[in-house]
Amino acid sequence: MTSFDPTRTGPALLVSVRDADEAELAALAGADLVDAKDPDRGALGALSPDLVGAIVTRVGGRALTSAVAGEPADAETLLASVAAIADTGVDYVKVALPPGLDDATLYEVAAMAPGRVIAVFFAERPIAPDAVMRLARTGFVGAMIDTGAKGGRRLTDHLPLPALSAFAAACRVHGLLSGLAGSLALCDVSVLAGTGAHYLGFRGGLCVGQDRRAGLDPDRVAATLGALRAHGRRDAA
Repeated sequence: MTSFDPTRTGPALLVSVRDADEAELAALAGADLVDAKDPDRGALGALSPDLVGAIVTRVGGRALTSAVAGEPADAETLLASVAAIADTGVDYVKVALPPGLDDATLYEVAAMAPGRVIAVFFAERPIAPDAVMRLARTGFVGAMIDTGAKGGRRLTDHLPLPALSAFAAACRVHGLLSGLAGSLALCDVSVLAGTGAHYLGFRGGLCVGQDRRAGLDPDRVAATLGALRAHGRRDAA
């Protein structure tokens, strides 16, 4: 499997895709991480393992791959969901964690796909001060913040930049990769690039008509990638 460089400074591009054709488009356009999800089923709608497997095959190592395992309501469903997606060969498994999990359960979840599980927090809900530390301690590889509702409000409508920067900084301190997403558009690149997050995640902002249920627009993908690369060059200068 491909690996991510946690020392990278500028943000990388995560593109969420719903099928193998979109995955190939995203990979050919230069996406750093091709993320499989079903936009018709909410923020973390999971695709079937067979479809995720087809996406991994179509990307063919040209980019990292991830897939969401949904929003499981309990520990048993969580473990089963992570295991099913992990078996597809995807590089990373993203999942929302039910509240109240103890460390023993977090260890179990991370062990379903060692070095590959990313926890997703929702911007509309409080994130515990020790959440990132606990994820690192129990074997997770990363953490992301996304918006749970896709009604037009963007990530920065819910959380201020200092909070997002603090989240990314905590992930770096604890050796986790980090990501920010939530109805992001091209204009958000200049705002969020300085937070220190490893990934900025896009779906609707890259689609035809900025409709997350429509197909990807290659021109929007290229423009967003160019903006991110420009910020990366400035960060490295």
